[in-house]
Amino acid sequence: MSQVFFSEMAIPEPHYNLEISSLTHGAMTGRMIEKIEAVLLDERPDWVMVYGDTNSTLAGALAAKKLNIKVAHVEAGLRSFNMKMPEEINRILTDRISDILFCPTDNAVQNLQKEGFDHFGCTIRQVGDVMYDAARYYGNMSSERSDIISRLGLHTGEFVLCTVHRQENTDNPDHLRAIFDAINKINREKRVVLPLHPRTRKIIDQLGIRLDFEPIEPVGYFDIIELMKNTDLLITDSGGMQKEAYFFGKYCITLRPETEWVELVDNGFNTLTGSNPELVLKAFSRFSGKRISNPTMLYGQGHACEKIISVLSEFKV
Repeated sequence: MSQVFFSEMAIPEPHYNLEISSLTHGAMTGRMIEKIEAVLLDERPDWVMVYGDTNSTLAGALAAKKLNIKVAHVEAGLRSFNMKMPEEINRILTDRISDILFCPTDNAVQNLQKEGFDHFGCTIRQVGDVMYDAARYYGNMSSERSDIISRLGLHTGEFVLCTVHRQENTDNPDHLRAIFDAINKINREKRVVLPLHPRTRKIIDQLGIRLDFEPIEPVGYFDIIELMKNTDLLITDSGGMQKEAYFFGKYCITLRPETEWVELVDNGFNTLTGSNPELVLKAFSRFSGKRISNPTMLYGQGHACEKIISVLSEFKV
């Protein structure tokens, strides 16, 4: 699925592809460390930059640090305070061994300070969110690159965009049934557009969960931007899409009990419902038909990438 992003967004092909997927967390992370170490020994970089909270984020940081290569972590300091989430483990461990911590928000900086990072000999910088940079850049061209709105016969504000893929929901039959019970009811009031991840589709079929509407196949980045720009609101268990909804002025219902993006909840732009169908339906009634007008700049002004480069240039190698 990643190939569509490289082609659509004109991203150069990577010099290396580790070709690791569909393994357990331990096996995946271990093999990534092994293969990344080989690349680092060959390339001998001065710095390794890792992003986010995936297994590859942690593997890259560990491989570099073991070779005494400096590590910069982009999107540092985020916390869901749920240690059952693999992403939470990855981000905490990566933060702890990084030399520069590029934080997207003030809350992220405060999290690190509360954990004592001011005493760990690392550099902490609030630079804004690189996802906002990307949303601004690609959002300006998405209408020319995507025809999904006309292709699906959609009209602005008359549909609800939904995504469900997070393991805590897909691997829990009760959660998944409850979520789709609410989504089916929402679909009776307003059309639901659900790009369905292959893994989620397989589980739905195995559990015999009935959908009262036809989900669509996974879509590319420009398609998802156009869907977010034109949706009434977003229902998701994604992390990044919570922010993208905000970037495009849309309210968000998050199918999780917690979020890393607490500022969205604190400002009333996002609500956490978990898999509780009653809470999902109440949030839908509250948000439907509304827009975020004049959003404050919670994630910077779209210059995070420039700031990261500027900070890195301060360090002599």
